[in-house]
Amino acid sequence: MPRPFRAAYVGAAAVTVYGAVSGRERLQWISKPLLMPLLAADMCHSGRALAPTDRALLLGALAAATVGDMLLIDPDDDRRLTAGASAFAVMQSGYSALWLRRGARPRSAVLVPRVSAWLAVAALLRAQAPNLVVPLSFYGVTLGTAAVLASDPELAPGARTVAGTAVPSRDPRSRLGVGALLFTLSDALIVLRRLFARGARSRRVTEGVILSTYAAAQYFLTDPRVHANRGT
Repeated sequence: MPRPFRAAYVGAAAVTVYGAVSGRERLQWISKPLLMPLLAADMCHSGRALAPTDRALLLGALAAATVGDMLLIDPDDDRRLTAGASAFAVMQSGYSALWLRRGARPRSAVLVPRVSAWLAVAALLRAQAPNLVVPLSFYGVTLGTAAVLASDPELAPGARTVAGTAVPSRDPRSRLGVGALLFTLSDALIVLRRLFARGARSRRVTEGVILSTYAAAQYFLTDPRVHANRGT
């Protein structure tokens, strides 16, 4: 089946990344707010096999992500960064509910490194940006929970695994773990950019990488084929 909305999403993501790297904020204001609605449209177009609860959770998560996307068009404003983190915490909670409904459970091979990374980032924030440590650490809990659950190989039965995470294959369910890793990388880069990127060029390039990994993560995590009821 043709996937016009996902194709449009890829185009909008490319424009958003270009706008960030080139410093053309107006392009981001045009394209970035379209990202999650395009994925929602794809879900409505291609996700007819979704259960009503799964559909509602996914739409709610994408709506929260849209709010976060708009707030983070200006990532250098700490108030917008904090508000954006709150919106994305809602999104991550929705994703966690989706994975739990599909039978995902925490696995120690994934849980231990994610907790260690969260503690390291929290310590870094406490030392470098104490005004952000509480809201971003709270968001980190929701991100880590969703990422650990998405990485459960039981979500992709039969997929080959490496370090407790499924290796991507033609089965869209096998790409959840990579999507979770990309999301974690994107958000870690947000913190590193905030704390250490000083020059305008380095900030723009880092923002381009952040948006690229974020867009790829959402592309993998929201594929309606992942959430469809098998056998329908």
